[in-house]
Amino acid sequence: MTLFMLASDTSWAERLTTMSGFHQACLLLAVGLLLWDTIEVGRNDAANLVNAVFGARIISRKLAIYLAGIAVICGATLGSSVIDTARKGIFDPTALGSLNAALTVYVSVYIVDTVLLYGFSAFGLPVSTTACLVFELLGAAIAINIDSVNWDKAGVVMLGIVCSIILSGFISFVIQRAARGAIRTRPTHLPTLLLHGGWIGGGMCAGLCYFLLLKGMKSMAWVKAFKDWLKQVDDFVEMGVGSVIVFFLLWGIFAILIHLALVVFRKRAAKLLFPALAVVGMLAMAFAFGQNDLANCASPGLASISLLKTQSLEIGTKVPIATWMLFACGLLLFAGMTTKNAERVTKAAVATGSMGDHVALWAPRWCVKLATHLLRFRGEQPALSPRAAITSSGKTVHYDSLRACVIMAVSASVIATASSLSLPVSTTYVAFASVVATGLADRIFQRGDAELKLGRAIWVVTSWGLSAVFAATATFLVAMTINRFHVFGIVATLLINFVLRRFLKRSADIQERRVQEEALERIHPEQFALEDDE
Repeated sequence: MTLFMLASDTSWAERLTTMSGFHQACLLLAVGLLLWDTIEVGRNDAANLVNAVFGARIISRKLAIYLAGIAVICGATLGSSVIDTARKGIFDPTALGSLNAALTVYVSVYIVDTVLLYGFSAFGLPVSTTACLVFELLGAAIAINIDSVNWDKAGVVMLGIVCSIILSGFISFVIQRAARGAIRTRPTHLPTLLLHGGWIGGGMCAGLCYFLLLKGMKSMAWVKAFKDWLKQVDDFVEMGVGSVIVFFLLWGIFAILIHLALVVFRKRAAKLLFPALAVVGMLAMAFAFGQNDLANCASPGLASISLLKTQSLEIGTKVPIATWMLFACGLLLFAGMTTKNAERVTKAAVATGSMGDHVALWAPRWCVKLATHLLRFRGEQPALSPRAAITSSGKTVHYDSLRACVIMAVSASVIATASSLSLPVSTTYVAFASVVATGLADRIFQRGDAELKLGRAIWVVTSWGLSAVFAATATFLVAMTINRFHVFGIVATLLINFVLRRFLKRSADIQERRVQEEALERIHPEQFALEDDE
């Protein structure tokens, strides 16, 4: 579709015939890998959007993916200033000195990103597409001209990623422990919700409205008008007091509405309160993801197309991105969310934070040993989460609806706030931190496969560091190769990409089968003992 629309443009048709072979190859790659990489980002980050709702068995994974996909498309279409940070904030394309050098950077990022994200997704590891993009841009820019790197902006982005992890983890732990202390293991008990449902649910709704609408969508005309009105009636807005007042006002309004619903609809409202809030949180998270993480996959390709169309570094980096392009990228993100590898990442992420006793996970032996050592300090306190139930279809309920609400509400609020600050933070890091932190608050590591779950969490965090090293190093080498050998370098690195994908897929499938067999052996050891005797 993209190629057809570009070819139908008269100016493009004329320019294509006069382009050099390298520029034609870069245009083909920019479009092709834009489609490919956007699907890969959707494939990996789908787990961040639906893990809580799917883990709590509130709705089916398929329905959750479709609902979240609609919100992703809406968020991507509206876009945000994050995409500009990704395409020209980490490095300055004009400092590279030539159009070929800038195209080399963007193409190198795509060649590495597509295989890196595919590999992590195949092994069920929720890697940060944001951190990968940042380190890939840094690696490629350093390979061409180290002076083009905007170290201050790169430092701010990395600091924002680290702070978002800490913030998401801390807030999730505090809110989950407070909510669990009030609700206990009775998230549908009407008398309990009449006492605590209003302030808990109202706070979550207020957070979603405030951070998603007033922060994440601050560029919208109606949001600007509201803030201008607020400034006129409140002289304390510049001190931040006005924002606090708005937040607590929203909290009070939602608390009253939720309490009235419980009074009027009684048990029906009690049964639906937290599941409904979890679904709303999922939609908010998906919308925030579409706004923020679109930059991870779309910015290199869209930037390359703009540069080739204008044939100017100065003009090409300032051309606004067309709305239809953002919408098309949103559709591709949704397409990636429906793939098999996306399901594998979701299940692994859910199992890592599961309140169930037995999970199907894999972690290196050193991670499990380290987890075993750390768990010696956990004390003897009982777990606060309820025992994992089994659905009629035999599926484990990994989270209860209360915890699902907290995960979604906190994650969406943090991501939306980052988008308002033009910071491409990691949806993966934020969501995973919330899953683990709420699990710690519920003391899920007090029983069952605790060593394996904590070991998996350690392995995921370790993989984040490895992904940054792989991303920077591989992109540096790819950029050097393309910069030296041009079209031949592109062909050679693409061939390596295809070979690696094939190898990673085969290895990941073997590991997945082994993980399922080991999980069955832990759950039903008597069956495997009989097999050994035979």
